[in-house]
Amino acid sequence: MKHPSKVIPLPGYKLKISFPDGVVGVIDLSDSVGRGVFAPLLDEAYFNSVHIGDYGQIAWSDEIEICSDAAYLEITGKYSPQLAHA
Repeated sequence: MKHPSKVIPLPGYKLKISFPDGVVGVIDLSDSVGRGVFAPLLDEAYFNSVHIGDYGQIAWSDEIEICSDAAYLEITGKYSPQLAHA
């Protein structure tokens, strides 16, 4: 499992994520924020509370989190969100 070393919220519902192996990138969550489990993230202050969870996940709470492996694969170009929903 790839655990991030740093996560920074950016304007436009984006996250800049750094990994210990030097991989750094930005993921855009604007298409997901406001829908389903991600509805609370519309509150910008809440979105900005993002942190690395106890298990290395990218998290806002115990209920709202993103798998760090999926973020790593998206940043490195080895994962396509469109394929995951096909």
